[in-house]
Amino acid sequence: MKWMRLRVRTRAEAEDILISAMEDIGLCGAQIEDHVPLTASEKEQMFVDILPESGEDDGSAVLSFFVEEDENGALITGEGAAPCTPEEMKARMEAVIDDLRAFCDPGEGTVTMDETEDVDWINNWKQYFHQFRIDDILVIPSWEEPETEDGYTPSLTFHIDPGTAFGTGMHETTQLCIREIRRNLTPGCRILDVGTGSGILAILALMLGAGTAVGTDLDPCAPPAVLDNLRANGVDPSRMEIILGNLIDDPAVQEQVGRDCYDIVAANILAEVLVPLIPSAVPCMKQGAHLITSGILEGKEEMVADACRRAGLTVESITAQGEWRCVTAVK
Repeated sequence: MKWMRLRVRTRAEAEDILISAMEDIGLCGAQIEDHVPLTASEKEQMFVDILPESGEDDGSAVLSFFVEEDENGALITGEGAAPCTPEEMKARMEAVIDDLRAFCDPGEGTVTMDETEDVDWINNWKQYFHQFRIDDILVIPSWEEPETEDGYTPSLTFHIDPGTAFGTGMHETTQLCIREIRRNLTPGCRILDVGTGSGILAILALMLGAGTAVGTDLDPCAPPAVLDNLRANGVDPSRMEIILGNLIDDPAVQEQVGRDCYDIVAANILAEVLVPLIPSAVPCMKQGAHLITSGILEGKEEMVADACRRAGLTVESITAQGEWRCVTAVK
């Protein structure tokens, strides 16, 4: 299947009205590229290691509209609408933009076209994710078979299919957390994984001897991914509870998570999120429990360590892998 992408150079202030006007000619939905700073709420919904650099906001924006092509190259714009050529659609868009100039400033307003192939975005990334090792743990995606020709014998094999939730374990921050969890884990202990994603930290802890786990996340894709990975590794799903919500500022989530009941609290997020999270995480910890935090870029570890100290914790270690750091503190 092929798609025609029609791109409009405009102004950020005109995005909404332009998108609405384009619906009248059969273009529904648009990809927006601009430099408008993210709100605090939007940042919370971004499940990434590093927030994207948006650059200086110059007021400009680019809107991309994607329209399916039929076998003859004509555009299919909606139910009941007659197919049209890309050139005809471009002309209609330009007419809409000209009409809008009587009410607002759409900026440059130029329209360009290019063709793009249909891609299976859900599965295409799998070609880049292959089995790897974290010391004596073999992490392997569900679509591969173990390769141990070099004589490597893992003490534990972890099967993972991240689905649409973040977390394969390949990232340095995840590996730092796993090593610290192993160092501090005791048989039957209880672990809280804040920002659990695909559940790799909590599930591995359960496989290594933890008793029960709780994972929190903002992403609605996380619970099904965690459930799939629990089952893939033969871990009883009843041993792990998933809570959707924000531990930092949601009293309902804080109550559901509980107080003074975890031996390990792990959070592999971002330094900027860890700092406000730490005061909310400490009440969940037992006396003598460990807080393991990663997702910290080199140079920001002291910012997180200071937040631990202000919350009454003792910083026990700061470990490194590449440009990433992990701060471990004890209550």
